[in-house]
Amino acid sequence: MASKYLNYLSTSDYDALTKKLLCIQNHKCYICGDIIDLNIHKSNIDHIIPLVGGGKDCEENLAVTHESCNKSKQDADLKIAKLLCLLKKIQEETSANENKAASLKHVLRYFGGSKFELKYTIEGKKLRYSLSEKGDNTIYETEIFTDPLSKEEFCFICLPIDYIYHDEFINPRGINSSISMLVKEFSKGNPQLHLSLGRIDDNKIKIFDGQHKAVAQILLGSDKLLLRVFISPDVKRLTETNTNAGSKLRQIAFDKSIMRQLNNTLYQEKIKQYQEDHSLLHDDFSFSEQNLINYFLKDNMKKYIIDSIKHSITDAQENRLKDYIDREGKSKAAPISYSAFDKTFLSLFIDSTKFLLTSISEKTDEGLNPRELEISQIIRLLNIIAEQIYINKFKPETGVAKIEDKIIKGNDKDISDEHLIAYRMSKEEILYNWLQYVKFVIENYFSNLGKTFNKNSLFQQKFDDQLWHNIENFLINLKNLPLWKTRNMANTIFSGKRNYDYWKNIFATGKSPDGVEVLLKPINYVDMIKL
Repeated sequence: MASKYLNYLSTSDYDALTKKLLCIQNHKCYICGDIIDLNIHKSNIDHIIPLVGGGKDCEENLAVTHESCNKSKQDADLKIAKLLCLLKKIQEETSANENKAASLKHVLRYFGGSKFELKYTIEGKKLRYSLSEKGDNTIYETEIFTDPLSKEEFCFICLPIDYIYHDEFINPRGINSSISMLVKEFSKGNPQLHLSLGRIDDNKIKIFDGQHKAVAQILLGSDKLLLRVFISPDVKRLTETNTNAGSKLRQIAFDKSIMRQLNNTLYQEKIKQYQEDHSLLHDDFSFSEQNLINYFLKDNMKKYIIDSIKHSITDAQENRLKDYIDREGKSKAAPISYSAFDKTFLSLFIDSTKFLLTSISEKTDEGLNPRELEISQIIRLLNIIAEQIYINKFKPETGVAKIEDKIIKGNDKDISDEHLIAYRMSKEEILYNWLQYVKFVIENYFSNLGKTFNKNSLFQQKFDDQLWHNIENFLINLKNLPLWKTRNMANTIFSGKRNYDYWKNIFATGKSPDGVEVLLKPINYVDMIKL
């Protein structure tokens, strides 16, 4: 809605108002909080509360912003835009410093939370506590309830954020885009219908469910949160329940990578339980994966085991390819979607149907444990791929958005050949097919040595230096094929999404299924292991 107040101002009056408002704002943008220098920045005056939202068309409801902030703001309400901009800064800082998505933990830390342990006693059905670290020596009491089905004990408690932590063990998720809707909803004064859930862990109150609700309230200025807190809970059961909420029950949209992290946690807990139930020491791993599957018949142990392996590979600190994987499926900066990573690397190199009959610790001391070899060698392959195709070649600032369209329209000056190669080789249907040739290189090497091997679990056998050399040579020759940087293929071969068989045909024959010549000759992986 247009502002009559601003429209009636002359240019000089508008400039004077800008300077007046900026003085009130300490010369900082209302949205981002950074300095506005009128000599070098373009600025806008906008309504703090929009007119369509009942805001008044007067000076008291106006603020100055950077023009760029105003154009890119995530909400018409400047107060909400300001909060979302602050959250974005927290998210960007977390990503830069920790290489992970921001969570409730980071928001609490920014707003001064997570400082103190809760000192409490339990007397009968009452939990008694004080907030003495905050200068409040009042002794508070809250009733303890027992859930009739789970028999878990819990209470309701309103605590300053100084005493609240994020439970990264049960819920490792980061903050997703749904937070903006919660901020808008709570800003209207609408009540929170479901409380965040927490547990007492080593005298710390940790939120494991409802972190987005908690974040929205904190952003809007709440310095206290009302929680339902479990007392001495069965952590395995809470973890499983929280996991089921994101999978079977679909109450929370957990992405696959987070599900795997949770299942990895459940797998580790099942190992501990098996050791306890069989009176084994904590470092005794003389049982096999199949023993676990047979013992925990009612649990989805097979999925826990495979997800644990996949999580250990994907999220390994030494995995250099993970910086190029888009976890949420919405990034325009990362070339490989998690879905594509899952359907190619993880599906091709990990057999999800076979489980080890030997002990979990088999040949660990010799460095030949099958699972440890599988994980470490797949990570080594990922690092070679990252080094050859992505690192210092793919530019996140250029990203993946409309690459082929830009080439077709001639707007591709910022797209280097190396960036284009990485982008095209990352397409799922292409990635799947060239990774098949990596498997052929490995299988061919073992065959030539006369070694027996399982095609579905290649990485459980130790690779020697020559095999790694062959793999690296193949990847170098593959990325140097002319088709990846041939720009006149943007509106033909690389236009739109193709199926797996389309690229299987190109690699096998040199031509597309409709007869277009793409390669000078079919891919010969034996020739391509030589430089």
